[in-house]
Amino acid sequence: MAAPALALASDAAAAPPALQVEGVTLSYAVDDRTVTAVEDVSLEIRRGERLVLLGPSGCGKSSLLKSIGGFLPPASGRVLLDGRPVSRPGPDRMMVLQDFEQLLPWLTVRRNLVAALSWARRTRRAEAEAIADDMLQRVGLARVADQYPSTLSGGMKQRVAIARALALRPEVLLMDEPFAALDAMTRRRMQEELLALCEETGVTTIFVTHAIDEAIVVGSRIVVMTAHPGRIRAVIDLPGGRGPDRGDPAFAALEARIGGLIADQIGRAEAEAVDG
Repeated sequence: MAAPALALASDAAAAPPALQVEGVTLSYAVDDRTVTAVEDVSLEIRRGERLVLLGPSGCGKSSLLKSIGGFLPPASGRVLLDGRPVSRPGPDRMMVLQDFEQLLPWLTVRRNLVAALSWARRTRRAEAEAIADDMLQRVGLARVADQYPSTLSGGMKQRVAIARALALRPEVLLMDEPFAALDAMTRRRMQEELLALCEETGVTTIFVTHAIDEAIVVGSRIVVMTAHPGRIRAVIDLPGGRGPDRGDPAFAALEARIGGLIADQIGRAEAEAVDG
């Protein structure tokens, strides 16, 4: 299998972008100095794409995700959704975090989805319940609809959080290391379930991870970021919108290739820190 190209695919370029990140720089104050988390990042994310932001811890990938979500305004540059500037959070961009406790503990699983629909979309009760039941069926959790979050495993809580986000029919699903705290077997199962849901719903997905194997499994395109500050090091387009199977030698080759890119950037960042 040929190595994926470090470029956008021509068929993807033919479709209009759902999201545009134009020259975004993100900074924050630490004591009496300003720290730049992300510097001059530009991206176009196509409708229905699964874009993975991959890089070492502290490279600004989560900050960039929050900016796309409207939670963190850029110091410079802008984010556009369907050509409109993003200035605040909205139900057209839903976020799923790695924290298992993002559900409302006093509501049942079904009521967590119904409450979100009622608040964000002003959906009537009967319709909201029908949507909630349909989405819980899709993620295989119809049997726990009347249970409370405290009775669920970590993996089940994450499936509920994903179901709640997708129930709102967002244009963009933002995922910040949602499977990081799961055990290896549950994590693999969740990755496959996410792929199936994304393909079924067609939702545009931006997924943050520092795990190279997860990026290959989940993504249709991988953005490798540099460390301190976060810039784009490489964009890897996966042919056919899917990475190779885990058992394919091409998987190991791609994993090693991406690992080399990240190791090179970490080495440079450490050398610069010593010189500084």
